[in-house]
Amino acid sequence: MSSSVGRVAIIGTGSRGLMFLRGITERPGAQVVALCDVNSVRAAYYNDVLKSLGQAQAAIYHPDKFGEMVKAEKVDFVVITTVDQYHDLYVVPALEMGLRVLTEKPMTTTIEKCRRINETVARTGKHVTVTFNYRYNPTHELVKRTIAAGEIGRVISVHFEWLLDTVHGADYFKRWHAQKENSGGLMVHKSGHHFDLVNWWIDAMPVEVGGMGRLAFYGDQAGGSESGYVREYKRAAGSEQAKDDPFAIHIETDENLNRLYGKEAHAVDGYERDRNCFQPGITIEDDIGLLVRYDNGAVMSYHLTAYSPWEGYRVMFNGTKGRLELEVVESTHRLRQGPATSGGAVHGTSPLPNPGPSRVTLHPLWEPARELPIVAEHGSHGGGDKRMLNVLFGPRPGESVDEGDASKQAATERDGTAALAVGLAANESMTTGEFVKIKDLKLGLDL
Repeated sequence: MSSSVGRVAIIGTGSRGLMFLRGITERPGAQVVALCDVNSVRAAYYNDVLKSLGQAQAAIYHPDKFGEMVKAEKVDFVVITTVDQYHDLYVVPALEMGLRVLTEKPMTTTIEKCRRINETVARTGKHVTVTFNYRYNPTHELVKRTIAAGEIGRVISVHFEWLLDTVHGADYFKRWHAQKENSGGLMVHKSGHHFDLVNWWIDAMPVEVGGMGRLAFYGDQAGGSESGYVREYKRAAGSEQAKDDPFAIHIETDENLNRLYGKEAHAVDGYERDRNCFQPGITIEDDIGLLVRYDNGAVMSYHLTAYSPWEGYRVMFNGTKGRLELEVVESTHRLRQGPATSGGAVHGTSPLPNPGPSRVTLHPLWEPARELPIVAEHGSHGGGDKRMLNVLFGPRPGESVDEGDASKQAATERDGTAALAVGLAANESMTTGEFVKIKDLKLGLDL
């Protein structure tokens, strides 16, 4: 695959894009030739990283020069890592230009934008690759294999609990994700992890969703106010109140964050990466529960908590022959005097502090339970990022692509739509108070 990557443009030069920048430059036959961002300081930092890796500097373009960039730099492949609401602005023209297109999850943020992407795919015959890195996590692969092998029979129900702690979870309420118009909310933003995993694990498509959610902890009117956590500062930089705030992120203490979002970058576009998570004007939810029905008859109960003392997830599958349980404790607790910045731990590039156990337990009917052997990694999304890069861009010298499960896991716009459908339907249901049928969303393809 590496020989077909060619000349790459990265759209959006934030934290997540650095993983792709480094990953692409490590592969033979791949070169980052262009960077596209509204912020020239962030883009210049990417060029500094390229220089440190012994790579040639990439040309920097403003987003309104996207078409000019593609032609001038002879771009073959675009990697889209910008703010989620803008993905479609690059996916659609890139498909129309015949380029290979890879976009970070979620594929987009609204029903209309999803439909536009799928209609463009149908019209051009080209496809979109969506980076569902959690599929490549070896522990998640074990769950997939165990269910596919029929160890618990036909899946009847799933219960999924996802807990984000008061550093990682809080971080969504300090940056652009805190406004639903940017991110679609956590049901859309996290759909590329949670809902794609379930679709993939049980080999089914969602058909109906009912949801309830609210801003229960963060913001200026929620539980944080009751508990006395609220501070009045707007952003942490230069604030005395933020110095002893356990929720604050101090970006100047993290090299990557400081270069991407510090004083110099802020002076260009005014983007505030270190906002107070108890600020007014937050429009996303932090506590959400769903019921999802699938086309194979299975039903999932799901709950996301974004203000938990510990971080991780539990998933339970009940089937006609038994039960399968997955538990991953990514961080057992956080200390008030812990790191003053979330840094790479927020974006999965480094482990969270105080990692806990991971286990997969099989409970067959009429037999003792047994734990299945796993290879657990903390950081890089459980090892998923590294394996995903090998599949998408080819192996690094001396490495090989896993020709088993991982080689089959690259996701297209169909997978992207199926995951996104649950999040979009959840948002509709939380607004209307009614169950929402996926087919009624008219997302541009039949799932």
